Amino acid sequence: MQEPLFLRPVFHQKLWGGRQLERDFDYDLPAGDIGECWVISGHPHGPNQIANGVYKGQLLSDIYITQPELFGHPQMKRFPLLTKILDAEAPLSVQVHPGDEYAAANAHDLGKTECWYVIHAEPGAYLIYGHHAQTKAQLTEMVQKGDWEHLLRKQPVKSGDFVYVPSGTIHALTAGIEVLETQQSSDTTYRLYDWDRVDQVTGKKRALHIQQSLDVITVPFQQPNLHQDSVQCGKSTITELVGPPQSRYFSVFKNDINDTVKYDDRRGPYMLFSVIRGQGTLTVAGKHYSLVKGQHFIIPHDVSTWEISGQMLLISSTPSAKNY
Repeated sequence: MQEPLFLRPVFHQKLWGGRQLERDFDYDLPAGDIGECWVISGHPHGPNQIANGVYKGQLLSDIYITQPELFGHPQMKRFPLLTKILDAEAPLSVQVHPGDEYAAANAHDLGKTECWYVIHAEPGAYLIYGHHAQTKAQLTEMVQKGDWEHLLRKQPVKSGDFVYVPSGTIHALTAGIEVLETQQSSDTTYRLYDWDRVDQVTGKKRALHIQQSLDVITVPFQQPNLHQDSVQCGKSTITELVGPPQSRYFSVFKNDINDTVKYDDRRGPYMLFSVIRGQGTLTVAGKHYSLVKGQHFIIPHDVSTWEISGQMLLISSTPSAKNY
């Protein structure tokens, strides 16, 4: 085939969302407060359509099964990664995701380790990231008392930051933050605290998952120690933001393109790309594809080399050996 797979985004309304994705990426949003844009997904809650080429109009989840050669003949039955853009107009719930074993037994889903590249953060923005409890008993007591002020760990965040969120980590985006999220293909979330707010549609508070959260939270909190390497390619820089051994599930790269970069090392069976800023050109098998901010595409397994040129920032990822 020797061509990239461009994807059509899928939008999800969230009570904490807004309209910023319309302004930042020129997306044609549906009505309502849109919090999530699923941009590369084979998950049944929001699979993307292919937007070009031989497989135009087909779902990524389908061709992953019917055309396994495009993905290096994977062992997993579901496309293993999910890329989203999140727009937090208000705080998300304080939440935690399970690991694989707990998710399989209790939710019939994959676990959920994720990471964020911060596209934009308003001055003074912060994350909920981790907690201060030293033992499981202390954690349980603070949760039961609702002592969120002393339990929850706040971390300042700015545009361009990168945050790795292993399963078992208490976390939440707060207001004024927009991120590109790379994660396992899972939609299992346990809400620990939701700011006592009421859903305007239902008139009720959203359900919490206190016991499940207590079951899976890592105690004490462990700050990931990421080792990030950069490679200079002329005027361009490729930085590995996270990968094995820190991440068992994926590698994520920041591609700061300022001229032309020839790629011939994908680090995995295929690569996912999201254009965060700027514009340029993708060249595959002698054919040129225009790239603009807000586009997302996959370089399949049968493409061994490709070029990206222009003035752009792209975030790319590939599944680890565990996932193919």
